[in-house]
Amino acid sequence: MIVIVIVIAAVAYGIVVIRHGFSARDNPSWLESSVARKTRSMAVPSSAKNMKNPVPKTPENLKEAEEHWADHCAICHANNGSGSTPIGRNLYPKTPDMRKAETQSMADGELYYIIENGIRLSGMPAWGEGGDNDEASWKLVHFIRHLPQLTPEEEKHMESMNPKSPEEKQEEQQEQDFLNRQSEPAKKSKPMKH
Repeated sequence: MIVIVIVIAAVAYGIVVIRHGFSARDNPSWLESSVARKTRSMAVPSSAKNMKNPVPKTPENLKEAEEHWADHCAICHANNGSGSTPIGRNLYPKTPDMRKAETQSMADGELYYIIENGIRLSGMPAWGEGGDNDEASWKLVHFIRHLPQLTPEEEKHMESMNPKSPEEKQEEQQEQDFLNRQSEPAKKSKPMKH
């Protein structure tokens, strides 16, 4: 009887999904979110969960990771880790808010493994070379831990390190040229002779 109920529920869910479509704009259902969280947990081997971060958490390492994040990760995850970017909002599943407990409660080794190996069937690619001593990835783990305490000043500083398209660079140059012209002292004009 239980199997029949599960099959009927699965068929009903399938019909609703098929009639509605598979748009990436939709928010995942509770079921999809649960499956995705469980899959993410299962995707990380237990040996990785027990790994300890060998890189010390120093201001220099945190600064380096901040710059790396701004240049490489913020395009999807945003400077503040919220995932509120055009890419992050339009992935399916959506880019997670890295400041929330779902990410912050993960072990350092889990975060490192995900950075290095990515997550199948999501937008998270594998960034590592497959080893377990990628110092840059371990530094990013420290920065992910820092995201809930990120200051507005740090976020503003990171904006200057975000990649820019040629159009954005050209627009910035035009603005700078305009501002430079405005700041030039007005040339004293000679009185006109009649």
